[in-house]
Amino acid sequence: MAEEPKNSHSSKETSLDSILGRLVVSKHLCTESEIHECHDVMKNLARQGKPHSLADALLLQGYVTESQLDRIRAKIEEARPTHRIPGYQILEKLGAGAMATVFKARQLSLDRVVAIKVLPKRLSENPEYVERFYKEGQAAARLNHPNIVQAIDVGSASGYHYFVMEYVEGKTVYDDLSKNQVYSEPEALNIIVQMAEALQHAHERGLIHRDVKPKNIMITDSGMAKLADMGLAREAEDVAAAKMEAGRAYGTPYYISPEQIRGELNIDFRADIYSLGATFYHMVTGRVPFDASTPSAVMHKHLKETLVPPDHINTSLSVGVAETIEFMMAKNRDDRYPSVKVLLEDLRAIEAGNPPLQAREKFDDQVLAGLGKGSTRKEKEPENIVQPPEQMGLKMTAIILAGALLIAILIIIILLQRTVE
Repeated sequence: MAEEPKNSHSSKETSLDSILGRLVVSKHLCTESEIHECHDVMKNLARQGKPHSLADALLLQGYVTESQLDRIRAKIEEARPTHRIPGYQILEKLGAGAMATVFKARQLSLDRVVAIKVLPKRLSENPEYVERFYKEGQAAARLNHPNIVQAIDVGSASGYHYFVMEYVEGKTVYDDLSKNQVYSEPEALNIIVQMAEALQHAHERGLIHRDVKPKNIMITDSGMAKLADMGLAREAEDVAAAKMEAGRAYGTPYYISPEQIRGELNIDFRADIYSLGATFYHMVTGRVPFDASTPSAVMHKHLKETLVPPDHINTSLSVGVAETIEFMMAKNRDDRYPSVKVLLEDLRAIEAGNPPLQAREKFDDQVLAGLGKGSTRKEKEPENIVQPPEQMGLKMTAIILAGALLIAILIIIILLQRTVE
């Protein structure tokens, strides 16, 4: 017997009803039993030849108002925009943030899985956000490197702005750190080297990433690291953009460079080196470089507070890695690695079991110059403070002298007594 063709309209309505039911319950507008009651109402109306949707039934029963229903419908539509992008079929929602929602989808023309980032409707009306969104796509399209998430397409459809990119099967570095995982030195080095190579590729094409952080480092199932999210990327020579953004801090507080915090006009590639260093620090210590209760307090520490050397937190770290991280995170960018190319020389030296010559030379120069603050390394302080030998010697001398004086006085008293007798 031939299978009866499915009513696609009915299937769509059922799917929407299912989503609507979950939403109204999750928002505590009604209970599960009240949803079942609405379904009974719908069945009765359908038998009378008056089919109603769940939304209609909810209104009839008085469980939601028109305005509440409108807001919920808007949420549902915002969660399903890839259905409206020609050439792509949505598979699942991967995640959502304040700036975008990301979906896993299939590109129909090439039958391949991709990721689609969609700008929320509320931001689509803001020209600044729309411009930044397209700049991200255009910036990513200029890059072609195995350690950078590849851009595929950018455009708009049905009122939505979208950016199609390579789909990466795996996790982010942040996923591991959020579970309190501390990376071993070789693991962290492997990832940081790959990120440095990705940044070198971007820098050679005039792009500063400006938001290097654990959440933007994807790790594939095979262990390859990929730099993602060019949302804050800017051309180093884009003077107009630099002037427009002057005085505003762009970046993520835990990993942002001091010059980005100050909103300096001439941000350059060394800002990315600082952020990569802060990420490296977090990976090998399990702690962010600076922490506080508010973003502004964290950024103040980036500007003013001395960095606790990473090998003081994780004592198993080699001195070379610790020196490299501190060199990357120097507060004054002139005291950092001058380029990612030079940084890579030190990272590869450490991987080969050799000292990082650039970092070592920098710290040797600082010691010779007598610098005792900033990024100059300090020796690890012992846990139990022991008095210096000089202080102990002075105390012992004083005790001996006091004893000798007392003995001398006693001898004099005895001699005087004998003389009197």
